[in-house]
Amino acid sequence: MKNPLPRIVLAGCTGYIGRELAKILLDSGYSIICPVRKLENANKYISNRKNLILVNYEDLKETIERANKDGVKFLLTISTEDKSFDNILKILENYKCVYGSYGIHPHEAKKHKGIKSENIIEKIKRNKKIIGIGETGLDFYYNHSAKKDQIDTFLEHIDASKKTNLPVIVHTRSAEDETFEILQKAVKQSNLKILIHCFTGSKNFAFKLLDLGAYISASGVVTFKKSQDLANTFKEIPLDRLLVETDAPYLAPEPLRGKPNEPSYIIHTVKFLSELKKVSFENISESTSKNFFNLFGKLS
Repeated sequence: MKNPLPRIVLAGCTGYIGRELAKILLDSGYSIICPVRKLENANKYISNRKNLILVNYEDLKETIERANKDGVKFLLTISTEDKSFDNILKILENYKCVYGSYGIHPHEAKKHKGIKSENIIEKIKRNKKIIGIGETGLDFYYNHSAKKDQIDTFLEHIDASKKTNLPVIVHTRSAEDETFEILQKAVKQSNLKILIHCFTGSKNFAFKLLDLGAYISASGVVTFKKSQDLANTFKEIPLDRLLVETDAPYLAPEPLRGKPNEPSYIIHTVKFLSELKKVSFENISESTSKNFFNLFGKLS
């Protein structure tokens, strides 16, 4: 099967060249994310289109305040490549409730060939609010990086996790057997802390990961009408291994699907899981919060 077209981040999309390029990309089947200063101005130039996400990058303070108001007291922002890490550090310095990770997403592995666990650990040392390693893992669905590069980078992140005792945050797509084999071997060698981010895999894969002691995180995908199999899987995942996330600005949960996602929207995923598992909203909230602290430790 032919791989789908990749998602593109397009800056300057409200300028003449930018908005014309955005139209061409959308008409060609690409999904694009456009960072903008003012959403109302951007909407004048680019009409609402499928596969288009407009993100207000000057709205961070208000976004965090909305999350706090809705009961989200701690936030974890995830690193996906080295060049964005300085921005993450600035956010951690400016917002007491935000913590971070360092890692290389499998899509970016080709740009970071030769990275070693020592390099990862040096980055982590730059701020005590770096509490996780990742996002790392394997993505054989898009294959933006060669499989060998993805595997090599994943192994170095796991090694860094072992040496620091920080959780490894794992992205896995169309690579269940390979991901499990690598994690199983690592767990046999040490007490590895594992978080499976934005889980969308099979039920069999989920329970094999649970046997390794992994925590499994639900994103807005679980609320989608076409995700019945995934919902059935999360229905059986024990509360003491469950986490929730946004993966913002992507994957906004129902009933907000299609909008730029943000941390305050997590309440819709929690509500869905509450109804799915037939336990109270408060029970899901308390359990997932407890699991977060069990995995990442107490935060100051």
